Amino acid sequence: MVSRLPGCNSLARFCQKLTRVKTLEADMMETTLNRCLSTLDLTLFGFGGMVGSGLYVLTGTVAKNVAGPAVIVSFIFAGFASLLAALCYAEFGSRVPKTGSAYMFTYISVGEIWAFMIGWNVILEYIIGGAAVARAWSGYLDSIFNHKIQNFTETHIGRWNVPFFASNPDLLAAALLLIATAFVTCGAKVASWLNHVFAVFSMGVILFILIFGFILADPKNFSAEEGGFAPFGFSGIMAGSATCFYAFVGFDVIAASGEETRNPQKAIPIATAISLVLATLAYILVSAALTLMVPWHSLNPDSALSDAFYRRGYAWAGFLVAIGSICAMNTVILSNLFSVPRIAYAMSEDGLLFKIFARVNPVTKVPVIGIIIFGVLMATLAMAFDLESLVQFLSIGTLLAYTFVAVSIITLRYQTDKANSSKPPQPNQSPQAQDGGGLKEYESFSDKLQLVERQKVAKERREPGQLRSSFEPYLHFLGDFVAGEIVMVAVVSLVLCSVCLCCILVFGISHLHLPQWAYILFIVFFAIGFLLSLFLIWIHEQHQKSNTFQVPLVPLVPGISILMNVYLILKLSLMTWVRFSVWLAIGLLIYFGYGIWHSKESLKEAKPQNVIARYVVLPSGSLVETVQTVQPDPQDNMGVAEVTGEEVSRQ
Repeated sequence: MVSRLPGCNSLARFCQKLTRVKTLEADMMETTLNRCLSTLDLTLFGFGGMVGSGLYVLTGTVAKNVAGPAVIVSFIFAGFASLLAALCYAEFGSRVPKTGSAYMFTYISVGEIWAFMIGWNVILEYIIGGAAVARAWSGYLDSIFNHKIQNFTETHIGRWNVPFFASNPDLLAAALLLIATAFVTCGAKVASWLNHVFAVFSMGVILFILIFGFILADPKNFSAEEGGFAPFGFSGIMAGSATCFYAFVGFDVIAASGEETRNPQKAIPIATAISLVLATLAYILVSAALTLMVPWHSLNPDSALSDAFYRRGYAWAGFLVAIGSICAMNTVILSNLFSVPRIAYAMSEDGLLFKIFARVNPVTKVPVIGIIIFGVLMATLAMAFDLESLVQFLSIGTLLAYTFVAVSIITLRYQTDKANSSKPPQPNQSPQAQDGGGLKEYESFSDKLQLVERQKVAKERREPGQLRSSFEPYLHFLGDFVAGEIVMVAVVSLVLCSVCLCCILVFGISHLHLPQWAYILFIVFFAIGFLLSLFLIWIHEQHQKSNTFQVPLVPLVPGISILMNVYLILKLSLMTWVRFSVWLAIGLLIYFGYGIWHSKESLKEAKPQNVIARYVVLPSGSLVETVQTVQPDPQDNMGVAEVTGEEVSRQ
């Protein structure tokens, strides 16, 4: 008997390539990088990545234009939303101490194509973020010297009249990035010590702002005479939260540094928690001090803190705050330059990006070529584009990464143990033994009792992804599905309900022009679908607790994180989506043109065996051995070209 596999199997195998997951080595602590970073190093990296230009620019902008003094509440909500995402990163970072951050987490739980998309977009976020902060750094320094640097550039180089480009090249921002690139290439420890210097000075300036700011505080600025505490109402507070959320983008540098951390299982969760708490307190207290020093409606959005001290008659304090803002921006630049080549390194190590990014310098133990390439690219963007054009690129990739990491937490927690479920039958093992003892002829009644006890214990000890025993009497029909199947369907339903619910909340009245009854009906319908999806996930067994950090209240915490991230994604402008689509299209060309063919997971996949024997026990007691000879397809290492078989009846 000879049968050709149908053509649809080729499509199925191609889809399997897109969704294959990464298999990790037995020793995840083994790496070509240098494990030299401590908990303190990671904490300061995370704090520096979050508390940068946002503290000195974003607080004044949101307070004046969006929320008023209630910007304090906006930062509380934003900090809580960031905490949900940070918990997911902390669990993955401690369990999988590998560089790559969200890319790596998605690869080991969701699939290859999704991991590539996340990694590709996070690379864009870091590149654009570094260039934007360098541009803001240049502008802040230029304002200290009364814009003499910009006037010098326009006089000796001239102005540009090119669409989408800055009016004049920012050579200072480009020079800053090139200098920072040179330091980062010297090794992780050098970059860490340099970050320590800037982060400690930035913390000192923040303490000065808090102490001196509250001394100069005037409670009258929160009174009704100045507009009250929340002049824009609850909607202003929530709109401010959506903007303030981006101030906390940067803590994922901690997870990205996992492969260079000495004790990642403890250091990553501790550093994530401490840095996020410190950053949230800094934003809340500084925004409170700022709005108490001067009326919120009189703030200067471009340099709110330094201008507030100038207006209170302390010019020297304003100068010190300006220096502190420059140091804080330096930490963000170092954080971005540190992270982006390591994500590219992880993708290159897996074969999804060009091999040049995986080359590690034998002396400094860092991917020097990747650091130089991305540093030069950041410098070019900072020199050519203005700050507004750069900022419009930001946020969407990071929010997508947060969403996929939350999905990955649920998937991994309820994932079945494939290692145990896919073991091949032992060649010397009898068919009766393979059947777990059910076909064995017992010599005594005690053997049968022992079998019943073993089967009872095995039934009570359920695998991850199986329905909990307490729900089996009520939902017994769900027990007929394969372990983990209902969970995966519920996760997809959870994401779809989140997208639909947020679409109604954001566009239901303004763009879709729904009547009030339909608006409420859709919200209730998709909210029930969201909660029902959470319930279906919750009633299944999770993996047993491990020694590393785990997110509490799964699937509730990652579910709420998904909902918040989707809401913030839909609040982004149309041009952000257009630019994102162009960048994504470029990435997919690279993946289908290079990555899918060089992926190391395709080399790890098991080749088909020449002979496969399957045993079937018939009701009559006869044993039928089905022998299949499989010929590998030379054109496809995953498929087979021809299958022949025969049946041999044995008693």
